[in-house]
Amino acid sequence: MAIGSLYHTFQRYRTLQTDKISALPIVILMPHSACNCKCVMCDIWKGNHNLKQLTERDVEALMDSLKRLGTRQVVMSGGEALLNPNFFSFCDILRRGNIRITLLSTGLSLHRHAARLIGSVDDIIISLDGDERLHDSIRNVPGAFRKLKEGVASLHALKPSFRVTGRSVIHRLNFRHWPAIIEAGAAMGLDQLSFLPADVSSEAFNRAQPWDEPRQHEILPGLEELPELMEIIRQIIRDQAARFDSSFIAESPAKLARIGEYYAAFYGLNPFPYKKCNAPWVSAVVEADGTVRPCFFHAPLGNIHENSLAAILNSEKAVGFRKSLDMDADPTCVKCVCYLNLSPRS
Repeated sequence: MAIGSLYHTFQRYRTLQTDKISALPIVILMPHSACNCKCVMCDIWKGNHNLKQLTERDVEALMDSLKRLGTRQVVMSGGEALLNPNFFSFCDILRRGNIRITLLSTGLSLHRHAARLIGSVDDIIISLDGDERLHDSIRNVPGAFRKLKEGVASLHALKPSFRVTGRSVIHRLNFRHWPAIIEAGAAMGLDQLSFLPADVSSEAFNRAQPWDEPRQHEILPGLEELPELMEIIRQIIRDQAARFDSSFIAESPAKLARIGEYYAAFYGLNPFPYKKCNAPWVSAVVEADGTVRPCFFHAPLGNIHENSLAAILNSEKAVGFRKSLDMDADPTCVKCVCYLNLSPRS
C-alpha cells in the first residue's frame, strides 16, 4: 500500500475513534436545486420556482477543505446537476484536485452533453422507474425513457467502456413491474442496476415537513399488497440468478429481500431491516444554497457561505452530533433507505 493510502487509512480510523473528521472520502454536491422531472415519490421539483445553485466561487472555496480532508470522490446530485450552467467548470475545478466525479442524473440531457460528460466525469448513475410507459408516467415527463435510452447509447457510442449504472426506487406504483425494470435496464446497456425502497418518512427531497399518512400510502405498498411484493422478490431471486452472479443486480438476494421487509415494518410485521452505516463519518452533503448536512436525511450543520466545510464538519455542533448519534435507535436512521458504509481501508 502506498504511503498516501496508509496515511488516509490512518486518518479514517482516527475519525471513527475521535468523531472529529480527519479524512472525508466522499462529498455530495447539489449544484442546482431544480429538477427536470416531476416524480411522484419526490418533491424536489416543487421548489423549481425558488432556484438555488452553487457557483464556481463556491466550488473553488471548497477545494481547500477537500484537499485537507483527502476527499477522493465528489458525487454530483440534485435536483438535476446538469441544469447548472457551470457544471462542467465545476468538474474542471475538481479534476485539478485529482478528485473522482460521479454524476447522478435523470438522464434527460445525457444525449446533448454526451461528448463533454465522457471527458468530465468518471461514471454516471441514472434513475430508472419502469419500462417506457411506466417510467414516463412516474417521472411525469413524456419521452423521458426515450431520452434516457438515447443518452446511454450516445455515451457508449463515444466510449463503450464508460460506466453507466441505474438506480431504481421500488414502491407501490412499480413493484409489479420489477422484472420488467431489470429487463429494461439490461436492454438499455446499463452496467449495473441497484434497487432501494422509497423514502416516505423523512424531510429530505424538499419536503417542508414529513408526508402525512394519506400521502405516504400513495407510495407505500398496501398491507394487502405485501404478499404479492414478497412473491415478486422471490421470483426475481429465483429467475435472475445469473444477473446476481454477474453483479448486474447490485444487491445480493438477501439485501433485495430487505426491501420487502422494509415496507412490512411500516405495518409492524417485523423490525426495520438493520443497516450498517457510517455516512456522517465518511461523507457530507453540500446543498445548492451552501447548506451542509452530515447526510441527506439529518439536520444541517452549517453553511459554506459562513464557514469552511472543514470547520463546519469539526464544529462543536457537528462533533457532538456524531458522538451522540445512536443509529440503532435514531428514528431517522432506523427508517433510512439510502445508507453508506465504508471500511477505513476502502
